[in-house]
Amino acid sequence: MHDIRAIRENPQAFDTALQRRGLSPMSSALLALDEERRALILAAETAQADQNRASKEVGAAKARGDEEEFQRLRALVAEKKAEIAQRNTQAGEKDAELRGVLAEIPNLPLAEVPDGKDETDNVEIRRWGTPRAFDFTPVEHFEIAGVKPGLDLAMAAKLSGSRFMVLRGAVARVHRALAQFMLDTHTTEHGLSETWTPVLVKDEAMYGTGNLPKFAEDSYQTTNGWWLIPTSEVTMTNFAAGEILDEAELPVRMTAHTHCFRSEAGSAGKDTTGILRQHKFEKVEMVTLCRPDTAIAEHERMTDCAEAILQKLDLPYRTVVLCTGDMGFGSQKTYDIEVWVPGQKTYREISSCSTCGTFQARRMNGRFRPESGGKPEFVATLNGSGLAVGRCLIAVLENGQQADGSVLLPAVLAPWLGGKTTITPDGQLV
Repeated sequence: MHDIRAIRENPQAFDTALQRRGLSPMSSALLALDEERRALILAAETAQADQNRASKEVGAAKARGDEEEFQRLRALVAEKKAEIAQRNTQAGEKDAELRGVLAEIPNLPLAEVPDGKDETDNVEIRRWGTPRAFDFTPVEHFEIAGVKPGLDLAMAAKLSGSRFMVLRGAVARVHRALAQFMLDTHTTEHGLSETWTPVLVKDEAMYGTGNLPKFAEDSYQTTNGWWLIPTSEVTMTNFAAGEILDEAELPVRMTAHTHCFRSEAGSAGKDTTGILRQHKFEKVEMVTLCRPDTAIAEHERMTDCAEAILQKLDLPYRTVVLCTGDMGFGSQKTYDIEVWVPGQKTYREISSCSTCGTFQARRMNGRFRPESGGKPEFVATLNGSGLAVGRCLIAVLENGQQADGSVLLPAVLAPWLGGKTTITPDGQLV
């Protein structure tokens, strides 16, 4: 959420940043609402002062036996009391209206974020690894002979419909091994604290990370009001909600492996075969809470952690910085990491790492107390995939496929697979 004081101080900069995101200027309307709210607060304070003065004079009028003045002052006290209540109610309504508008305005991009309308304007900044030269035509993951026994999309459709998966045997074990490998790497090598969180949350948690109110259709809500998390960014970031952390605690770097749920609203017809785009999937998420002045460095660090997983798996990838038109709602700057999938002969997103500044912290009132003293300040929040487990499974299977339908698995996974390194053409793990 935006700070109305910052908009007051530099409305032109605010409007210019919104225009970079393809939105119309909004400062005039916001400041008009703010002025109405402030005028009502001032009117309530003025009425309170009038009431206080009249209250003091009531006793004096009574003492000197001035009944007429006594009654006038009593009536004035009652009138001002009613006016204060009315003005406070009106100010509260204007404040709610202002917060409601601010809640639907996306974060402002950092100056270095490239301008653009959509993903075609994203800017590649680096590549790692060289896509393998196959001596046969590689196929997509669901067409690999050794994978077919372990990927039962027909059963998933029977149970739940489209965009769900049932994994069996070797494929299920590799999927589990990938998640454990990611968690162990982040906790033992990258200094992240392992966390286990609920997958059902209250409205407030979804609001805090910016998933509500604007993007309700992208998530699932239960009949009793809970929301299924789209990612554990929601839960881990909300650890700061309503809290005042000590500066010495920062940065807080966390990781969690959870089920995630997305309705995929607006993605009809996209990636309908295989397991690339699912309603329920698993992800190892990273979240950092830090001082705002360290957020840029933390963003680079988090992205490095995600890239390190792909490097250990020997999976070629590229990293792009998203343009202003493709950034997420709460992001100031986002790196997308895209892994090479030979079956599609292209790079596909496997991680997004974003720095949000204090945008989410303002929504959830997450603050820290500076060691130097002074008032509590809002923390900065960051989030990133480290990685999406299902998409990583796709990349491992497709990049390791062999001409006979077997799959050679990354050597780094062997400790999590009981030393086994291959899925045979008939789907066995050996």
